[in-house]
Amino acid sequence: MAYLTTTETGQPVLILKEGTGRSRGKEAQRNNIMAVRIIAEAIKTTLGPRGMDKMLISGMGDIMITNDGAAILKEIDVEHPAAKMMVDVAKTQDEMVGDGTTTAMILAGELLGKAQELLDQKIHPTMIVSGYRKAFQKAEEVLQKIGTPVDLDDRETLRKVAVTAMASKVVGEARQHLAKIAVDAVKQIVEQRGEKNSADIDSIQIIKKAGKSLADTELIQGIILDKEVVHPGMPKRIEKAKIALINTALEVKKTEISAEIRIHEPTQMKAFLDQENHMLKDMVEKVKKAGANVLVCQKGIDDLAQHLLAKDGIMAARRAKESDMEKLAKATGGRIINNLDDLKAKDLGEAGLVEERKIGNDKMVFIEKCKDPKSVSVLIRAGLEKMIDEAERAIHDALSVVADVIENNQVVAGGGAVEAEIAKELRDYATKVGGREQLAIEAFADSAEAIPKTLAENAGLNTIDILVALRSAHQKEKGYTMGVDVFSGDVTNMLEKGVIEPVWVKQQALKSATEVASMILRIDDVIAATKPKAEGMPSREEE
Repeated sequence: MAYLTTTETGQPVLILKEGTGRSRGKEAQRNNIMAVRIIAEAIKTTLGPRGMDKMLISGMGDIMITNDGAAILKEIDVEHPAAKMMVDVAKTQDEMVGDGTTTAMILAGELLGKAQELLDQKIHPTMIVSGYRKAFQKAEEVLQKIGTPVDLDDRETLRKVAVTAMASKVVGEARQHLAKIAVDAVKQIVEQRGEKNSADIDSIQIIKKAGKSLADTELIQGIILDKEVVHPGMPKRIEKAKIALINTALEVKKTEISAEIRIHEPTQMKAFLDQENHMLKDMVEKVKKAGANVLVCQKGIDDLAQHLLAKDGIMAARRAKESDMEKLAKATGGRIINNLDDLKAKDLGEAGLVEERKIGNDKMVFIEKCKDPKSVSVLIRAGLEKMIDEAERAIHDALSVVADVIENNQVVAGGGAVEAEIAKELRDYATKVGGREQLAIEAFADSAEAIPKTLAENAGLNTIDILVALRSAHQKEKGYTMGVDVFSGDVTNMLEKGVIEPVWVKQQALKSATEVASMILRIDDVIAATKPKAEGMPSREEE
């Protein structure tokens, strides 16, 4: 039973339901901090080009091999409430900037680890939280100060940003090829909104098909429909295509309520069937009259309508996904029509080539060579299904960071250079703040240094030597570009090495880590209630 208080005579007073668990004070804080640190430790070894992979096996026996922080946390079944907050942080980081999840996890774990040491020294949690927030604000200033603007027409720099994001993925030498695809794809879908550039990577369709190798992954200037041409008599290749995008069925609608039709003689039956055929012919005629030679339908196409379309030399695909229809409209410049009566020549989309191709065992319709498409496709190929999945995660990271740079035009050196510079600046800043908050700011500085330290650890380097060399390099003028080269084992200029990351990714990682650490530090009571169960009624678990 759970008691919250006692009377003057020492009699316990029952406040909470039977079965309710409660931990408070230092015990609650210690449990929460430990849970977060365990998650951070599990993810830690995946950081950097020399990071290791995790094999995750689901309850169904499905296997995933990855070192993507967001993917790992999404797959593992976390029970502890504080650890679940870390999963939410990873999800937010991935949705906001698409990269930096592992960095955010490690920072959060380190911030709470250092906070535990301060709590043991009798420093109040609110004082630590206040120091952390001041440190984060200072870190933001440092990021803005050392950030370098990028010429958005400089594809080489954008390519380096994409390669850096994929450095830890197991895509090998193909990362240069994938980085070029990522840059070309994002540059193609950029839209001007007021004075800002917008690059929504949801406009980039990712299609995965086993076979060939990663080097055969290609960018399609248009959209791939994972459908086949509906009728064998239709053309399989059309150049200079005029595409009708229809969100209505080319079928005779059945009545919504039960209806009875009484037919007394054969001529009436014939008239009834002829009317149905006439309606279908009329639909096909409207498509033909608009000048379309390709039809993509979101709903069904009747057998007779298929025959008539084939007769008129019109290629058709049916039951296309709504998301694919929207991408097709962006790619071809067409308009999705809900009523065939509204279909006009100006509503048709255009593509240089529409062709059905067999990829592996599947037939797919390629709608490509579009003129300035605002939606494009990446067809990922690889010999192994697991490699395709990891390549998709690599491409997602690459697309995300290129889009981040285009939307927020600043980059910094990678390889732990940023974190080392932030640590140096924070130590100088801490002495100016003074008091107990100074200790929290210095703890934040130590936590930031965990990133270059982990990079060195994962590469099998001597972490003490690396940190000493890194601190020394950052004391020099323009030392903020000096980071850990995990391949040579030296501290070098990471900008010259081409290891570049978006400022926005770093800023979001710092923000996420600071927020989750601050929130967990302020918790001093954890009350876990039992689920209510009505008498005679099965619980959700029993259902």
